This record gives sequence, structure tokens and C-alpha cells, in this order.
Amino acid sequence: MTAADDRLLLGKHTRREFRQRMASGELRACIIPVAATEQHLEHLAMEHDWRSCLHIAVEVARRLQPSVVVAPAMNIGISEHHMRHIGTLSAMPGSWLGVLHDTIRSMHHAGFRNILVLNGHGGNVAPCQGMWGQFLQRFECNVQFHSYWDFLPADEARRHLQTGRWPGHAQEFETAFALAAFPENVRPDAMQDQEDREPLAATAQAGAALIEAIVAAVAAHLAGMMDGSEVIDIPPFHP
Repeated sequence: MTAADDRLLLGKHTRREFRQRMASGELRACIIPVAATEQHLEHLAMEHDWRSCLHIAVEVARRLQPSVVVAPAMNIGISEHHMRHIGTLSAMPGSWLGVLHDTIRSMHHAGFRNILVLNGHGGNVAPCQGMWGQFLQRFECNVQFHSYWDFLPADEARRHLQTGRWPGHAQEFETAFALAAFPENVRPDAMQDQEDREPLAATAQAGAALIEAIVAAVAAHLAGMMDGSEVIDIPPFHP
């Protein structure tokens, strides 16, 4: 990230700067990255999920600038299934959804009517899917929830992943992503020593190609949200 990237991140704005951009109509959509901080086998840093999700969000905002801003990432997720590995952080579904609701509410209050909640952790999916209809009725705007890997075209995945599996958990896909985007988070010696051998198939070259394909697809989707071609229907209220 450079100083020029500050306009991509909500938290880098002063209140005057943000107010002026909203008043001008320049900002038309925001991305809320949600993910987790949890164990990623022996070889990947525990920040992987939120770091990768934020990486995609920022690259999408860069591609669509000046129309998109990225909110601070929710970097604790619903990770009870990983709690036997100490260091994992986990929120209960109700409290996590409450914070997400209030983050969306804040962005809606700021004036956004196109809000993309971009997910980077599998444990967050089912709780969000179960609540999304109520979120839509509450905010009555184009607020969408998608995991970033769902935008990866299958043919691109097959072309670049030896195992053909994604997203997996600290497997080839996530390891390739880290090798390309933040290699300092990969411990090669641990990757050689651990029982799970699938991450050894990962390469930085594959990760770069996968990231590019995902960024292009997410950017196209968010552009569609802004131009009205990607609008989610609000469930009807029942009498």
C-alpha cells in the first residue's frame, strides 16, 4: 500500500474528506471485508483469511476507483471448529452477525446503497446465508454477501491448481495466494515437515494468476451492482 492508496480505504479519510466525497457522488459503493484469524496448519500465518480478503477488496477498489471505498476488515470470524489450536480467535454467530449488521448500518447511514460484504472464511457463510433476507428487509438496499473464491472461474482454477481443489483450508489454493501476495506469511520449512503435503503443490505464479482472475470477476460484479445489472431482490414483507 502507498499513500496514493489511502483514498481506497475508509479509515484513511478524515471526516471532511469522506463527507466531501460522499456529497459529490463520487463514492457509489463500499466493500466490507469479513474473514477470520485462525490456525492455518503449520505453514501459514493465522491472519491469512482476513489478509487475503482485504487484498482482493483493495485491488477491486483500485480497479474501480474513484467509485469504491473499502471499510476496515472484520478480522475475527466464526471459527469454533478451530479452537483446539490455540491462538485461533472465534466469535459466536449472534455477536458476529450483530457487529456485521452494525457495520452495514453505518455504511447505509453514510449514504451507500451498494454494499458488498466480501467474505474470506468458510465458517461465516452459513450464518450469513441464514440471516441475509432479514438484512435486506432491514436496509432495503443492494447489500450482497459473497465469498471471494466463488468468483474464481472453474476453468482458471483447473488451469492453475494441480490438485483442482479450492478454496480448501491452508491447502494449495490458499498457499499459492499467500506466496503471490504476501510470501512472508509462508513458512517453507514447516510446509516440508507437516503431515499434510497438499500445500507443496502451490506456486507463486499460480497464486498471481488466480488472484488476477478473482479481482477481475469481483470488479465486474461490483460494477454491475453500481450500474443496476447486479441487483438482489428484497424478500417481500408478509401481511
